[in-house]
Amino acid sequence: MTDTSTLLYDFPNCTIRRTVVSEMANNVYLITNKDTGAQILIDAADDMVAIRDLLCNGAGDAKLPARLTTVATTHQHWDHVRALAELLAVSDAQTVAGIEDVAGIEAGTGVKTGRPVADGEVLNDFEGWIRLFCVGLRGHTPGSIAYVLTDYVIKGDIMLDVGGATIIFSGDSLFPGGVGNTEGDPRRFTSLLDDVEDRLFARYPDDTIVLPGHGDATTLGAERPSLPQWRERGW
Repeated sequence: MTDTSTLLYDFPNCTIRRTVVSEMANNVYLITNKDTGAQILIDAADDMVAIRDLLCNGAGDAKLPARLTTVATTHQHWDHVRALAELLAVSDAQTVAGIEDVAGIEAGTGVKTGRPVADGEVLNDFEGWIRLFCVGLRGHTPGSIAYVLTDYVIKGDIMLDVGGATIIFSGDSLFPGGVGNTEGDPRRFTSLLDDVEDRLFARYPDDTIVLPGHGDATTLGAERPSLPQWRERGW
């Protein structure tokens, strides 16, 4: 399955595009810095033809020639990394993933993660204008990471508004209607829901947009009333 690149958000300093790939309908996201051309790809899931199209369309959003600077992986599961090695064969982008998942990514793809990250770390694009906050969400996998694009960027000592939006690239840890699959393990479920509540819902406002690894977007506000129900049902 391949979906054409879709422009999801056009902010003053960056765009966010998406393509949907594979029989698993994986979302691949691309952030492009309009001023510098720096690009950050979230999850090289599959289908290099679709990913090339995504990068090309994103390049058209930039004032300067575009270059892929970072490939950030949300977690180690095979359906999120199938194009990783092929992409890196034609790119010198840095690779980022949660420290507890890097061994699984290397075992599955042969790719050694250049920058293992943990909860609380911050990624900058090539010029340091766009910041992604790394949020550890343990449970779906041990090293699952959500990447959060906040509503400002840093240029020198100046904070630039990007349109009042906060975007969470949640991987398979948070979806419309619930948290990710924890295979019926109550410890993993509790760990994941605790992290989602403490590190996402408690930190970010209701209008925060959630872009999951599969399916449609949601907001924290739309999901917040259901948190007690999720905990009660256990999934």
